[in-house]
Amino acid sequence: MSDQQVDQAKRTWLIASSCAGAIGGAAVAVPFVSTFAPSERAKAAGAAVEVEIGALQPGEKLTVEWRGKPVWIVRRTPEQLAELSKLDGQLADPNSDRKAYPTPEYAKNAARSIKPEYLVVVGICSHLGCSPSDKFQAGPQPSLPDDWTGGFLCPCHGSTFDLAGRVFKNKPAPDNLEVPPHMYLSDTKLLIGEDKKA
Repeated sequence: MSDQQVDQAKRTWLIASSCAGAIGGAAVAVPFVSTFAPSERAKAAGAAVEVEIGALQPGEKLTVEWRGKPVWIVRRTPEQLAELSKLDGQLADPNSDRKAYPTPEYAKNAARSIKPEYLVVVGICSHLGCSPSDKFQAGPQPSLPDDWTGGFLCPCHGSTFDLAGRVFKNKPAPDNLEVPPHMYLSDTKLLIGEDKKA
């Protein structure tokens, strides 16, 4: 027989207390580590939002939330893009010069975008904060002119916007739809809320 007797009760107690200590340590560590992730409040305050746009087809719109606002990503067709340059005389601010919603330099063009194919705008009317409806179909429709080329209609007071988010003249909305800061992380991934690499 060995000179050293093994105390089984003591061994069991040590193993059990070590396991309990490890579980307690993990229980304390999980909430502590989770405090490093941005809170919902921080996200609402302006944390950037990554959006996968690879599945978006020409003529379709995707809506995401950023800072508690709807952001529209519209993939325009070549035909829709061709119509934009023909509308300047009908628009209140065709070059996005007004300062109420300053347009980033990379979006101060006819398409109001980094990549002409994609429109990225905050979907809130500059009049009273309503959310305009999609009216992508060209042609005469209720509440729209007979020569409508596609865009957005705010049903609250009748403001209309083209497919670059520019407001038409003589409408209640004083400004174009806001272009949020954004940049492309890849051909199919968009980051809304930051534009360091734009």
